[in-house]
Amino acid sequence: MSTVEVLFDKAAQDYDRARRQLVPCFDELYGTVLGLLPFERRAGVRILDLGAGTGLLSALVAEALPNARITLVDFSEAMLKKARLRFASEPARFDFEVMDYAKEPLVGEYDAVISALSIHHLDDGEKRRLFRKVREILPEGGVFVNADQVLGTTPEIEGRYHEWWLHEAREAGVSEYDLAASLERIEQDKNATLKSQLAWLEEAGFEEVDCPYKNHRFAVYGGRKSRKTVPIDTRAYDGEDSTDG
Repeated sequence: MSTVEVLFDKAAQDYDRARRQLVPCFDELYGTVLGLLPFERRAGVRILDLGAGTGLLSALVAEALPNARITLVDFSEAMLKKARLRFASEPARFDFEVMDYAKEPLVGEYDAVISALSIHHLDDGEKRRLFRKVREILPEGGVFVNADQVLGTTPEIEGRYHEWWLHEAREAGVSEYDLAASLERIEQDKNATLKSQLAWLEEAGFEEVDCPYKNHRFAVYGGRKSRKTVPIDTRAYDGEDSTDG
């Protein structure tokens, strides 16, 4: 089990409690994801939530789209246990899969793939491979929407992001216990710049790639599956050609 898995298994019990304190722009961030899902309210769509954790984002999507069928994927069994309890009253609408989506294949077809505060745990090569895998399981016109953390483009900007986050979390009343736990998890982050990630989405064959929301390090970005065929890239995706500048 990786360090990240251990940390998130440990955090599962208290994870939801401090979300709005540790994510100062929580409502705007998650609300933007909902606004980017191009479906009528009663549409019977299939949605895949990568790194779903305790199901916070899936719960908001389920409320906005009451006929959606949602699959929650996470490598933390403890996190998904909390998610199962959250959705216990509607078992037919939700599926749960314990897996490492960065290393294992994604199967099936989904009208949308969503994620929140998860993909930044992958290294650059894993992010690029994941974007290709996501595209493969979307139908033509399907969308990918990610609400996540991004890296500042310079060390100075990155430092300002961190100081802003600490200030906002403390102003929101986060406990020192929850803050310390978050800082421990942050040590495992592998953030990439927004510029790089938008470029990797285009490289994977997504169209209409855009970032409609950004507040310091928190951003919502994504794209739509294009009609064109994307040639297989045989490079190792080891970060040697990062577009971070």
